[in-house]
Amino acid sequence: MIQVSETAKKKVITLMEEEGFDASKDFVRVGVKSGGCSGLSYELNFDNKMDETDKVFEDNDVRIIVDKKSFLYLVGTTLEYSGGLNGKGFVFNNPNAQRTCGCGESFSL
Repeated sequence: MIQVSETAKKKVITLMEEEGFDASKDFVRVGVKSGGCSGLSYELNFDNKMDETDKVFEDNDVRIIVDKKSFLYLVGTTLEYSGGLNGKGFVFNNPNAQRTCGCGESFSL
């Protein structure tokens, strides 16, 4: 399961609307790919299509889809949003990550 903080929820809904998506029926696609300074990096996109192998979650009124491979890396993760002058944008608080880079966009297990 992936959880969504209140601040991330507000930002997701705003960005989805700006890009022509409907937060009540479309998805936030979260994934993991090879790369980044720690070996794996996070992906976050909006989507209105689901593959049959995707896992679907809903937390805090945000619908999330994760592909089967990425799910193993993301179980228990919380999606946060940090704004302001020193804000990083979306932040993944992943309890499975043993090491993260300084920017928080990549990790290793």
